[in-house]
Amino acid sequence: MLQYLLTQLQARRDDEGATAVEYGLMVGLIAAAIILTVATLGDELVALFDSVGGDVGSQTTTNTTGTTP
Repeated sequence: MLQYLLTQLQARRDDEGATAVEYGLMVGLIAAAIILTVATLGDELVALFDSVGGDVGSQTTTNTTGTTP
């Protein structure tokens, strides 16, 4: 009985190590995908945020009534 429990405990430890490696690989692949996406679309995102920021800035400067839009 003791030998069976020790065998099961050892098998569980091996599974936990493999699971940690698998999670590490998944995190690495997700990070690589995010970096690739940002590098590819970075300039377009900057232009989009600049455009939105310009629109918001022009809306706040044209409001002369003293009330918030």
